[in-house]
Amino acid sequence: MIRIGIIGGAGYTAGELCRLLLNHQEAEIVFINSESNAGNLITDVHEGLYGETDLRFTDQLPFEEVDVVYFCFGHGKSTQFLADHYIPADVRIIDLAQDFRLAAEDNDYIYGLPELNHTRLMGAQHVANPGCFATCIQLGLLPLAKTGLLQGDIAVNAITGSTGAGVKPGPTTHFSWRSGNMSIYKAFNHQHVPEVVQSLRQLQPSFDCAIDFIPYRGDFPRGIFATEVVRCDAPEEEIVSIYKEFYSEAPFTHYVDRAIDLKQVVNTNKCLIHVERHSDKLLVTSCIDNLLKGAAGQAVQNMNLLFGLEETTGLLLKPVAF
Repeated sequence: MIRIGIIGGAGYTAGELCRLLLNHQEAEIVFINSESNAGNLITDVHEGLYGETDLRFTDQLPFEEVDVVYFCFGHGKSTQFLADHYIPADVRIIDLAQDFRLAAEDNDYIYGLPELNHTRLMGAQHVANPGCFATCIQLGLLPLAKTGLLQGDIAVNAITGSTGAGVKPGPTTHFSWRSGNMSIYKAFNHQHVPEVVQSLRQLQPSFDCAIDFIPYRGDFPRGIFATEVVRCDAPEEEIVSIYKEFYSEAPFTHYVDRAIDLKQVVNTNKCLIHVERHSDKLLVTSCIDNLLKGAAGQAVQNMNLLFGLEETTGLLLKPVAF
């Protein structure tokens, strides 16, 4: 049994993580840390877990009692937390913030995209879970990078649900503003682009083109739907074959022969991908659930790899009904 601690336990991602781990046959949640909620029942915050747990939040950090700890912090807080706290060397860390996603000499965290780093993740000590937009975008592009077909600038548009902004309401996440609305934010300057570039260069070192990314806030709670436009002269049949081969052993990422819909992935750990040719351009469409494949689900998938479990353990979820 894998003994687990969760830090920063009150947010949407932590709630999904609790839901998955409570139903994971090889996992035991030892503690869920939240200083602002210490003593309260988990179900006081994550109300969808009524009837599944009587655990309470704690302000304690009993690292000696766990095998792995999940950091569910806001970006930039993981680095400070590690500076302020001692975690035993044998306790594994899965960080869901962006602090360790980019390679550096003093960074031993493995980038946690299983479709890219499957072997390196098996038995790893520290994992940097990818960003939600980054996961969706790069899964749409990695097969092209693997075959050296990214030879020009890439235009990316992606729309995300309101849960991607976190649990604390703000001017652009309040229901009355978001409902029936759509808007752009961080155009050409989103923080997930560098990790996408890093992954593409891992497979195609010569890649040196722009990723022109325009993110949108959507009028729905969860999911990411992305389009990537790539100039490419290869025949469509060849491209489809490349995608199917690249993901032939990936349990959650699937090429689909017809246009895909967001609802096909909501409440699952799947990424679906479809490709169409339009003149000299390829239109790549990819979609994920931002809280699952884009966050908590992928984190559990990584945990399974760390501890030698079947990759799909605890993650065979069903999509929402239409």
